[in-house]
Amino acid sequence: MSPRKHVFAMGGAFLADPDNNLHLEAYFRDLTGLSSPKVLFIPTASGDHEPYQLRFYQAFIRLGCQPAVLPFFKRTPRPLDEFVKQFDAIAVGGGNTRTMLAVWRDWGLDAILRDAYARGVPLGGSSAGSICWFEQGITDSLAGSLTSLPCLGIVPGSNCPHYDSEKDRRPAFQAMVASGEVPDGMAADDGVGLHYVNGKFHQAVANRAGSMAWSVRRKGDGVEEKPVEPVRPA
Repeated sequence: MSPRKHVFAMGGAFLADPDNNLHLEAYFRDLTGLSSPKVLFIPTASGDHEPYQLRFYQAFIRLGCQPAVLPFFKRTPRPLDEFVKQFDAIAVGGGNTRTMLAVWRDWGLDAILRDAYARGVPLGGSSAGSICWFEQGITDSLAGSLTSLPCLGIVPGSNCPHYDSEKDRRPAFQAMVASGEVPDGMAADDGVGLHYVNGKFHQAVANRAGSMAWSVRRKGDGVEEKPVEPVRPA
């Protein structure tokens, strides 16, 4: 029997408050089914930003995990595939998605992540670490207007993070879906994670009141946007 395959794609606010609100991080940890999983953080999109790494360590140590980071802008461990195979879950940080994917492909990490997914290792992340798993993502990697970006295609459809916090996101995503530039997809407000199981949307999870997930689909010459109520902390 093949393992259940998980992707937890967060719209934003992942690792934003490691001292208090760890609802999304705990949900991601629990996808492993382990009490003290080894969790790998890949901060390539931020250029291995060290304060970001610190927030990751703070959060996942508090959650009882065994955290580690995969660097690409300092000495990178080798063999890379054997290093990644040590971990029970893999989280990806935000930043420049286009640059991140180029670095990953140069090092062969894209294939290594596909293998991890096939083995049932939960994959997740926020912003760049959200859209990277989909066929297409909406990105601000380039200066100027938001653009679409072909991504890894592990999850079908398109994805847009920061749906409530960045004013250009909603109209840009709707326009791209309406024109067929990107396929139908899901958007997430900051503080919302989209949980996919075996490539199919399972549920949304929120770490705050008022934040939502959204289904955005092409309909006629326009789009149909439907709210998806997330599971919220008690």
